[in-house]
Amino acid sequence: MARFDVIAVQEVRRNTTVLHFLLEQLGDDWRVIVSDVTEGGPGNGERLSFLYNSSRVQPSGLVGEIVLPATVAGPIDQFARTPYAASFVRGSAEFTLTTLHVIWGADPSARLPEITAFAEWMRAWVDRTDRWNQNLLVLNDFNLDRIGDPLFEAFISTGLWPPTELNDIPRTVFDNDTSRHFYDQIAWFSYPDGKSLQTSLAYAPCAGSFDFLPHVMGGLTRAEVSLRISDRYPLWAEFHLAS
Repeated sequence: MARFDVIAVQEVRRNTTVLHFLLEQLGDDWRVIVSDVTEGGPGNGERLSFLYNSSRVQPSGLVGEIVLPATVAGPIDQFARTPYAASFVRGSAEFTLTTLHVIWGADPSARLPEITAFAEWMRAWVDRTDRWNQNLLVLNDFNLDRIGDPLFEAFISTGLWPPTELNDIPRTVFDNDTSRHFYDQIAWFSYPDGKSLQTSLAYAPCAGSFDFLPHVMGGLTRAEVSLRISDRYPLWAEFHLAS
C-alpha cells in the first residue's frame, strides 16, 4: 500500500482499531479521511475511507457524502451505504475520488437502482461548472457483472468507463473467473469518442491488481485469509500530471 499516493479502503468497521494499526505500519506521513458508519442492516456497520501519503498529496478541501434529492413525489430511497467523496491536490492537479459499496444480493436486479442513480449523480456533477467538478474518478465495489450485463451497461450509461487494462483481471480470491465477476472498478468520464474528460491528469496508461495470497498467512485457506485481509484483489491505476 505504501507504493501509492491515495488508497480507498472499504468495509472499515465501526471499531477502527485495525485502521489505526494500518496507519502505524504505513508511517508518519500517512493520514486518513473516514466516513461515519452507515447505520441500518444493509449498511452492515461499514465505513468508507481514504488513506493518503501527505508527503505526496494533500486534501484540497472537499469531503462529503452523496445524498439523493427528494422528488415531487416525496423522499426517495437512499444508498444502502452512503457514497463518500474526497478531493486531493498534487501540484496543479486537483482530483476527486468517490467510493461506493453497492448493495449486495442474490438478485442482481436489486443492485440496478443504486448503480443507475450513482452513474446519473456523477454525470450531473461532472457537467456542473462549479469548483471540484473536474478530474472525477469513481472506484471500489460496484458488484458488477461483465461487459454487456445490464448492471455494467447501467454503470457506463452516462459516460463512465474503466481502463481496458483491468478487463481481464480476476476480482475475487476464490476463483479466476474472467467471464462474469467484474465487481470492483476504477473509472472516470470520457467523451463518446473515448477522449477523457480529465483536464490536469493523464492516465498512464497503466493499471492492474495485486495478488497478496502468496505473500501472507501461508498456512491458512483462502477463505480464512479473506476474513483477515480481503476477499478481493486490490486494484490500482496510475496517472501523470498533464503538461
